[in-house]
Amino acid sequence: MLAGEQGEVVERLFRLLVRLGDIYGAEEMIPVGSVQVAGVSYKSIGDPGLEFLEDFAAKGAKVKTLTYLNPAGMDMENWKEVGFPEDFAKPQIRIMEAFRKMGIVVTATCTPYLAGNLPRYREHIAWSESSAVSFSNSVIGARTNREGGPSALAAAICGVTPNYGLHLDENRKPNIIVKVDKELEFSSDYGALGYHVGKQVKNKIPYFTGIPSSANTDQLKALGAAMAASGAVALYHAEGLTPEAQLMDVSGLETINVGKEEMATTYETLNTGSIPDIAILGCPHASLREIGSLAGKLEGLKLKRPIWICTSRVMKEAADRMGFITIIENAGGRVVADTCMVVSPIEEMGFNITGVNSGKAANYLPGFCQQQVVFHDVDELIRRLSA
Repeated sequence: MLAGEQGEVVERLFRLLVRLGDIYGAEEMIPVGSVQVAGVSYKSIGDPGLEFLEDFAAKGAKVKTLTYLNPAGMDMENWKEVGFPEDFAKPQIRIMEAFRKMGIVVTATCTPYLAGNLPRYREHIAWSESSAVSFSNSVIGARTNREGGPSALAAAICGVTPNYGLHLDENRKPNIIVKVDKELEFSSDYGALGYHVGKQVKNKIPYFTGIPSSANTDQLKALGAAMAASGAVALYHAEGLTPEAQLMDVSGLETINVGKEEMATTYETLNTGSIPDIAILGCPHASLREIGSLAGKLEGLKLKRPIWICTSRVMKEAADRMGFITIIENAGGRVVADTCMVVSPIEEMGFNITGVNSGKAANYLPGFCQQQVVFHDVDELIRRLSA
């Protein structure tokens, strides 16, 4: 690859991986079982990114392992119906076509593990999106660093990644204990907890105690996503819940406590608006369970303002078969695939105040989309949309 025997693109990208390995002191390259590439939305990469990808595709670059994409900037099939601008849609479609030519699965989602790309325990992967990195490392027990868009694409096309960071046992040990002394009821509670802890621990590896054993994968997804957004947490352990927690020695570690006061302050901090123009759920992308739950809450209602729930194309099709989409649409909502509120141009679509139940979205929306935020659980968001 370094000698150019597999083409110009492979040589360039393998040199990138070698430099990355040199920087972090990696001793070898290791094969990756799958890749997830960020830098997909036209809002994020613009014309320079589009030209970069089209150049690689034109030169015949092909991935060597199962590779999925992060969310695009719009629903790829229903963008007109939802109201995404045409001048945004045209370059976004070209971006997706360039990825497709490289052999990348054009399922654009931040939850690839729900859409057919599920790594196994201890498998080495190279994923980009912060919430997907957190979930795969923490909840599944796979192994990945938080890759940038170029390094993930390089791993996909070369089939390997440098062996450093969270690929190594010694770097997966916790270095701070988080004792939770507050009942966690809603996904928004897990998002608020994650937002607060991420701010406190930065890039450390927290070990949680006090999270209820009933916590499901959607709630753990929300926790990790918020920590990755407000801090730089790529791996956490939760006592009795995550697969590596029982392997860890936590004696002598610093402990921080999170109780009612910290959670109440976090909710207050994240709320900068009152009555939302729109509520958008699904950050990270919603599971079928979350879509079904929303349908159950909306059945028979007529909202005064819209609600979206963002998900992968795979989950949307399953929700359609279950009748969930019809119920949500009858209430005035939409199930939107392939994108999310953070990477789509919602500020150009007439929205100024967005309701969310996601700590990650609440963290990013003010800067990325110039939005005021209403951060609450889903029941409260529905109540405000109906007022």
